[in-house]
Amino acid sequence: MTRQERRDSPRHDPEVAISRRALVQGLAVCAGATVAGAGGALAQTGPMAPPSTVTSPPRDFSPRGAPTTYFWDPDIIAIDPSFNNLAQPDTAIKRLYTGLLWAEGPAWSSQGRYLLWSDIPNNRQIRWSEDDGHVSVFRAPSNNSNGNSFDFQGRQLSCEHLTRRVVRYEHDGTATVLADSYDGKKLNSPNDVVAHPDGSYWFTDPPYGGMLYEGEPDVAGGPSNAAGKLNPRIGQPAGFVPGKRELPTNCYRIDPSGRVDLVVTEEQVPDPNGLCFSPDYKKLYVASTGKGPGDTGPGGKGDMFVFDVGTDNKLTNHKRFSDFMVDGVKCGPDGVRCDVNGNVWCSSNAGRAVGYSGVTVWSPEGKLIGRIRLPEVCGNICFGGPKRNRLFMAASQSLYAVYTATQGAGPG
Repeated sequence: MTRQERRDSPRHDPEVAISRRALVQGLAVCAGATVAGAGGALAQTGPMAPPSTVTSPPRDFSPRGAPTTYFWDPDIIAIDPSFNNLAQPDTAIKRLYTGLLWAEGPAWSSQGRYLLWSDIPNNRQIRWSEDDGHVSVFRAPSNNSNGNSFDFQGRQLSCEHLTRRVVRYEHDGTATVLADSYDGKKLNSPNDVVAHPDGSYWFTDPPYGGMLYEGEPDVAGGPSNAAGKLNPRIGQPAGFVPGKRELPTNCYRIDPSGRVDLVVTEEQVPDPNGLCFSPDYKKLYVASTGKGPGDTGPGGKGDMFVFDVGTDNKLTNHKRFSDFMVDGVKCGPDGVRCDVNGNVWCSSNAGRAVGYSGVTVWSPEGKLIGRIRLPEVCGNICFGGPKRNRLFMAASQSLYAVYTATQGAGPG
């Protein structure tokens, strides 16, 4: 059977998939019936469903777990036949690491051939090395960093909750503060950042860092500490100056000159979270998640919006990309990346709806074409690996990865 024939095999459809074991058992039963002279056919009890994240006990994704016995990983689901051209048949989802508090912001260093991501409550960044799978602490403290990325020069970009700023780590080891305020007011808690070929950086600024678990609450009287009962200085170094939320939840563009421009308002995309460009940089996708601490704005509803990006960096044609309802379940997006064909890959937070957290994949037109099921809520994703064909998924306490048949668009 050719690889294309294997791609088109019904094994990729979990509703009609039949395991090798079931097939062998069925043949054995048929053979026994023939020898005994039985005239009845093999009993059919309906299609056999493959094991999934909803099985009990749950599937073990770690290297110690049983190997996947299906040609297509049973937790990679093609909703539309077009997804068969994006998913890699002869590979399985792997858990690379676990033991985190809340994993976010995976980013791939093409030059260093490592993946780094944030463990926000533990105030550190973690690195996974591609050569031997070694995991180590990359940066601690990290100022409760959330989203990370790499620009076109291979420099790391990080969004920091604690210091409410966006920073860039230079090749000589120094750190440059790219943005910490807008219109004379302190930023809320930058969440995700992406680089543009023109040298600019675009980032979201929701309020999620204004809480004890992932950053620090406001000073007394601020939106996330209105009663003043929390002391944001506890656990911080001497001289730490806590902030206070002063701005709506907007999206900004950092011009190569250093100027910070407002590009998306809270009214257009409330509580913006993950963002990414299409491969041609003519569209900008922005996820809108739920309300943050002390949030008095409209609040996001777990959907995503898309804009056309003009040559003047102005955004137009604002519209909802998807409401992320799948089978009646809200698969709320957080992190988002595009592949080279313009398909949109989004992390999925389905809350307690087991079997719907993981990753959803959408066509450029907003049609759901595929899903990847994980046993944990997925916060963020990125493409990486030497060929940029491996999808890394930062999911709650763990880091997962799976090879794909496509490549990520853009660096990091």
